[in-house]
Amino acid sequence: MVSTGMLKRLDEVEKRYEEIERILSNPQIGVEEIHLYSKERADIADIVETYREYKRTLEEIEKNKPLLEDKELGELAKEEITALEAKKLKLEERLLILLLPKDPNDSKNVFLEIRAGTGGEEAALFAADLFRMYSRYAERNGWKVEIMSLNETGVGGFKEVIAAIEGKNVYSKLKYEAGVHRVQRIPITEAGGRIHTSTATVAVLAEPDEVDISIDEKDLKIDTYRASGPGGQHVNKTDSAVRITHIPTGIVVQCQDERSQHKNRAKAMRMLRARLYELEEQKRLAEISNMRRSMVGSGERSEKIRTYNFPQNRVTDHRIGLTLHKLEEILDGDLDELIQALITYYQTESLKQQAIAS
Repeated sequence: MVSTGMLKRLDEVEKRYEEIERILSNPQIGVEEIHLYSKERADIADIVETYREYKRTLEEIEKNKPLLEDKELGELAKEEITALEAKKLKLEERLLILLLPKDPNDSKNVFLEIRAGTGGEEAALFAADLFRMYSRYAERNGWKVEIMSLNETGVGGFKEVIAAIEGKNVYSKLKYEAGVHRVQRIPITEAGGRIHTSTATVAVLAEPDEVDISIDEKDLKIDTYRASGPGGQHVNKTDSAVRITHIPTGIVVQCQDERSQHKNRAKAMRMLRARLYELEEQKRLAEISNMRRSMVGSGERSEKIRTYNFPQNRVTDHRIGLTLHKLEEILDGDLDELIQALITYYQTESLKQQAIAS
């Protein structure tokens, strides 16, 4: 049920939306203002469209009520009202979710970090599988993936891979992927046909805007060295690789993927900003409840969040008790069902928490 206070809030949002429309229709508005107001309009557009649909549904219900007494149209009116009442309930649920406090990071790009865990070479192969899975999911969403750092093994596995993913609402869809992922399968190196269990760790860091994090150059120790690994003869000829240490926190980032020292430094600085931003986020989240902390996806990385079981063609997310028997499709980037289920679960939990608080 939509409360009086909620209706008042929705009315205010709709009035603001109409005001922004008037501002944007002014031919004398500047480019910066267009960008600012367009973003604000986009942020509240879903709320306004859903609220208007809700009001239209209420009007349709009221229009049909007088027809209930009509001998010829009464039955049809009753069926129509039943359908409209069901629609009304769904719109109310949608509005409650849309009015939940927004995670300020949801619209940000991310750094995706995948590291091999327990399981030796098999864990590294699984880390590579996870990276391909997220890369294909990004491709399905029209996102851009750029590898920032990569440490490969000899048989195609990844000890560690860090990638920047850019696009629309990347963090909002990937934030619940952080944690320990577990695989159960027969490794290619296993001669006896035994099933092994290995793990890989996934971290999802929101990439901050320039204004979010200020870094003093005096707090940095920057080392250059010769890159190693595959990449052609040029790799070992110049000191193009860059390692940056943030002295106050001890955070170390490094990049050697580019031939240019300047480009490697720029990439490393982007990663450092994200690490420092995550540190600030952890401090902020520590001040609020455990429930709210889980709502914004700060999750403990030691927790096994998902299992990929090859013999049973099964993927199970342990946080929400969801099992899907479509392992190949999921590893090929078909993550929508999993991710939407997680988003719905945490939105529902947030609604419960909000109800308790009120």
